[in-house]
Amino acid sequence: MWLPLLVVLGLIFLYRWHRQSQILEDLSDKYVFITGCDTGFGNLLAKQLDSQGINVLAACLTEKGAQNLEKEASSRLQTVILDVTDSQSVNSAAKWASTIIKEKGLWGLVNNAGIGIPGGPNEWLSKDDFLKVINVNLLGAVDVTLHFLPLIRKARGRIVNVSSVAGRISICGGGYCISKYGIECFSDSLRRTSAESLRSSRPAIL
Repeated sequence: MWLPLLVVLGLIFLYRWHRQSQILEDLSDKYVFITGCDTGFGNLLAKQLDSQGINVLAACLTEKGAQNLEKEASSRLQTVILDVTDSQSVNSAAKWASTIIKEKGLWGLVNNAGIGIPGGPNEWLSKDDFLKVINVNLLGAVDVTLHFLPLIRKARGRIVNVSSVAGRISICGGGYCISKYGIECFSDSLRRTSAESLRSSRPAIL
């Protein structure tokens, strides 16, 4: 009677020990750049990582979003205005981050910025409606990644592309599902680049 219970308790202990062993203890010298921090997941992630001692570089689309985030975070968190659909804005943000990070490199890049509308049945939409979503969700993430890759490689950092179940199953018309399918493909291509980098002993992107 007691043996199954002890086995279950032992498995729970091993699971918790394994989870705890995966948590990095010293995060004070790590830098993470997050897009789309005005509201939603990006905003929550920025505050969570900040509370754990990570140096967060939070990109917001609006001044109001940046100011509100700064009020809710520590002085360690820094914000920058970024429009991921504007390559000049992306380039400026990359240069800004580089002056802060310097030789440390970027430990994490989170491509979170995204929109879901315009959306609806395809025949209700125009080409521009598709492009508006794709430019933010897909091409914006690609542009940000390409600009930040040198900083990622310095720290052998990680790239997180925020996707969706809509990247596996088309649940609606418009550009949203297309963009998320594209993000899945882009992420796969980054993983292949990482594998090639590891084989050639160059810094990896995982």
